[in-house]
Order: sequence, then structure tokens, then C-alpha cells
Amino acid sequence: MRIGELATKTGVSVRALRYYEEQQLLASERSHSGQRLYQDSAVDRVQLIRQLYAAGLPSKSIRTLLACESGVATPELLTWFSGERDRIDRQIGGLVRSRERLDGLIATATAAVRAGGACHPS
Repeated sequence: MRIGELATKTGVSVRALRYYEEQQLLASERSHSGQRLYQDSAVDRVQLIRQLYAAGLPSKSIRTLLACESGVATPELLTWFSGERDRIDRQIGGLVRSRERLDGLIATATAAVRAGGACHPS
């Protein structure tokens, strides 16, 4: 598939796809006219790249993770993977705590509105 089709299927801009290639996160072949052509599997790969970026991993770390899809890893790399997973778990915990506090604020504000009071932003 061509780059525009991949962009449409993944919701990622053409510019971002070119960046992923520049960072060696995504590979394409070239047509006779020089256009980028991607395998169907590129859709899943782009979605994974987006998830890893959203989790806060930099390109270099993502490149390392993607290189391990072949199943070749070292004990050091496994330790690093575990550390990244732990970091993500801490982020998730922080987000859950933030959501719980927000739920409390929503409940307080809802009760104030129902009682005829008003909550005003400071």
C-alpha cells in the first residue's frame, strides 16, 4: 500500500510515517517511480509505534523494542524491558489516582449544583 493509504488506515499523518522511517521504526520498499510501498503488516506496526510513543518511550527505545520482534534478546535487554513496564505501571497508577480525585471533585460539584450552590473556578 502507498503512504497515503497507510496514513488513512492508521490515522497517522504522512509526515509522521516518514519520521518513523527516518527513525528506523518502519520500513518501506520503493516503487519504480520512487513511491513508498508498505506491507499490510505496517498497519499493526504503526499502531504499536503510536502506543509506545503514548507510553512515553523515545524513538531509540522503540527501535530497540521493535528489533526484538525476532525473538533475540539479552538478559540486559530483558531487565530494561521490565524497567519500562514498571515505569508504565507507575504512570497508570498515577493516572488512576488522578481520575479518582477528579471523580471526587465531580461528586462535590454535582452535590453543590443540586443544592443550589455554585462551584466557580478560582
